[in-house]
Amino acid sequence: MKLEKSELTGNKTVQISGSKSISNRLLILESLFKNIPIGNLSNSQDTQLLKKALAENTDTVDIHHAGTAMRFLTSYYSIMEGKTTILTGSKRMKERPIKNLVNALKDLGAEIEYLENEGFPPLKITGKKITQSQVHVPANISSQFITSLLLIAGKLENGLAIHLVGEVTSRSYIEMTLDILTRFGIQNSFEGNTIKVEPFDTKKASTPVHYEVESDWSSASYFYSICALGRKMIHLKSFYKKSTQGDSAIAGIYENFFGIKTIFSEEEHTITLEPQPDFSFPEKIVLDMNNCPDIAQTLCVTAAALKIPFEISGLGTLRVKETDRLQALYNELKKLGTETEITDLTIKSVSFGEPQKDISIATYQDHRMAMSFAPFCLIGELTIEDDNVVEKSYPMFWEDLSGILTS
Repeated sequence: MKLEKSELTGNKTVQISGSKSISNRLLILESLFKNIPIGNLSNSQDTQLLKKALAENTDTVDIHHAGTAMRFLTSYYSIMEGKTTILTGSKRMKERPIKNLVNALKDLGAEIEYLENEGFPPLKITGKKITQSQVHVPANISSQFITSLLLIAGKLENGLAIHLVGEVTSRSYIEMTLDILTRFGIQNSFEGNTIKVEPFDTKKASTPVHYEVESDWSSASYFYSICALGRKMIHLKSFYKKSTQGDSAIAGIYENFFGIKTIFSEEEHTITLEPQPDFSFPEKIVLDMNNCPDIAQTLCVTAAALKIPFEISGLGTLRVKETDRLQALYNELKKLGTETEITDLTIKSVSFGEPQKDISIATYQDHRMAMSFAPFCLIGELTIEDDNVVEKSYPMFWEDLSGILTS
């Protein structure tokens, strides 16, 4: 898709679909406990794939590129007594490690086999009754591995205590999961490095718990970037001031570094992104994004477009996402004239030059690469390769983008 050099049309409103992260958690809980009416469910491809997998009683489940579905369903099928499931995915999915989650489940008594390469999908999962209630896992693994265990914990007759070993990564996503469990009536605690989840009280199972899904803050991040570059007001729906989503940190980050103030309307669940006039941009952005790594790409592109030096740490999980996101950023930021250095945990700018002519951004089958680079069209024209990758998390992104830009 070619994006012409554009200007931001001010004072437009965008309705963003429900959070993929929250929706996927709720779908697993709804399937296990059968009493969660869900409103504003995400329309993302990932969520639809998970919904389809849970609705179909098949022996082989292919979740394609949906990493969240792979992790959540691994635990889910492990407790489906008497059912054997082959859980597989795309070529890239078969390259994404899942050993830490499988090891934890095996320690609890689950029966899981690797069908191709040790430590990677596809998996053969034979559902069993799990009675063990204590497990130790590395604290720096993907929060989705930990959430996968937490989502089934209330279904285990003895509950579950997860002992996290080391420094916790993406703590905010774990806390989001625990908040959802609490709202559903599953008692839990997170003290020190130990998370405890009590068995669900079946007496409460007949009481429906309606859950209206907040819109997705990671999807909102691209509009923060657009606002930072276009310097005009944007309204977004439906968002809450007291959000449990880790990516809601985008509001504070963009106010501090780019002068984009977030104004909440509690009654309408709308946020207004308002550029502050005469804002003085920082000499350098230094930030640990350990708790919100999914918005790092957006931040890097915004900083590169404005030629603000940056040094971002806490990005260890980006190497094993839909693509190696740190390497992808290194490659594609060059096209914007930004040279960077990367390690396994960090990315920092080295120099800023002129953008290439005829910029064409490779997306590496990664939805966030497409959407994080799209706001650069406010600086100059560019082409986004394989633009349909946005279907994974935000199918309406290009329509919503075109609705607030003029070329």
